[in-house]
Amino acid sequence: MNQSPSSEPNSLNPFLNLNYEPSFESLGNDYYDEVTAAEFPLHILRWRNDALLPLFGLNPRDVSDTDFINAFGKFVGRKPLLAMRYHGYQFGVYNPQLGDGRGFLYGQVRGKDGELYDFGTKGSGRTPYSRGGDGMLTLKGGVREVLAAEMLHRMRVRTSRCFSMVETGLELWRGDEPSPTRSSVMVRMNRSHIRFGTFERLHFLQRPDLIKKLLDHVIDVYYPHLLESGESKYIQFYGELVQRVAQLVGQWMAAGFCHAVLNTDNMSITGESFDYGPYAFIPNYNPQFTAAYFDEYGRYCYGNQPAICKLNLELLQKPLSAVIPSREMEASLAKFEAVYFQEYRQRLSQKLGFTSTIGNLLPGEEINELCQTTIRFLKTYPVSYHDFFADIARGFSEKWQNDANSILANSEIGQSLGASELFVQWSGIYHRLLTRLDRNTIPQISVDLNKINPQTVITRPVIESIWEPIVIDDNWQPFYDLIQKIQA
Repeated sequence: MNQSPSSEPNSLNPFLNLNYEPSFESLGNDYYDEVTAAEFPLHILRWRNDALLPLFGLNPRDVSDTDFINAFGKFVGRKPLLAMRYHGYQFGVYNPQLGDGRGFLYGQVRGKDGELYDFGTKGSGRTPYSRGGDGMLTLKGGVREVLAAEMLHRMRVRTSRCFSMVETGLELWRGDEPSPTRSSVMVRMNRSHIRFGTFERLHFLQRPDLIKKLLDHVIDVYYPHLLESGESKYIQFYGELVQRVAQLVGQWMAAGFCHAVLNTDNMSITGESFDYGPYAFIPNYNPQFTAAYFDEYGRYCYGNQPAICKLNLELLQKPLSAVIPSREMEASLAKFEAVYFQEYRQRLSQKLGFTSTIGNLLPGEEINELCQTTIRFLKTYPVSYHDFFADIARGFSEKWQNDANSILANSEIGQSLGASELFVQWSGIYHRLLTRLDRNTIPQISVDLNKINPQTVITRPVIESIWEPIVIDDNWQPFYDLIQKIQA
């Protein structure tokens, strides 16, 4: 990954030859503004996600770094670029001054799986919604978003992915980073950049006609299986969105992830996790853990995420009530907690080695007891949330089925807390569940544990450890090594 020597002919750039579909563009300019990307003094490709290229029929060996730079750093040969319009509730207060302020919708391409995907930029310059900002993204912000997306993908969370990141040579001034700091443009790939706030803006403008038009578009493109349901497709859409969001939060909570800024403009209409700013992976289990320094009252703390996402779904009912009866939406939203707890329990039990295949062989009440005791233990003692599960994966042995005292006996956690009442209770339940399984099943638990629990999780100290070499020596190798560990 290096600096672009010169521009290649546009016709040879594989990204410019993709079959872009004007899906969102076809809605008309009630929903967006056409914008022009900023020009930058420097273009150095720092990240290219080769794992995503086959989804679009591209062989990584046939795509050069310069192809990435010209398409997603210089933005040559690609128009129109669309700044999407939306509003949102920010920390509970409605803000009608929002919209894409430092990015745009670059284009939409159908993958080999038949799904339509967005390429959206972050840090590509001012738009009509920049509100006095510079429209830029710091390099550290780009690095953090790349890491968040890859980490969550590794942990099987439904997430956006980062397609590329280009350093752009500008000096930026920020209050939350030592300044001046370096700049970047990041390109994000996900199903849709349509947000809850996209609908909320239209409600604010009192345009029920545009709400229905947008809702029909969302169902046509992202929920096509509902099209045969006639008029009931609208309430079925809302019910499925409730389910997707509830499952997503269950995935976050089991992964120990705190998004930090769950405003309604950061909620995707397809139920995906995206737009990672001051996020953090929890160091230890603490429901009050708050990732954003500016979240003074902990509104978006780790433990509040389920309730906040349910509230955001409730707020979405205001614009959707132009099409969907409120009483029917309330009935759908009432199912949120049950879906959330089911997903969370399933994900947590998987982190303990009991995937659905194996878990179905065990009594559900005992799985629940194990999950509840696990959380009580992690909440009581200041052990690393992620190290706990990594230690189980790394140290799992067939001996655990025969002897409860051998469980985590060789780990630091087991050696320091193995005599505690809660640990003895937890390991006893774990041992009892293992004894209920056929001996031939035990090796599969070890395989599943390592598949589900990464040995490296990007807590803040880990991120700082790879950022420091970049700042001091422009050494990117620790960054690439970390991504390789995450993806392993």
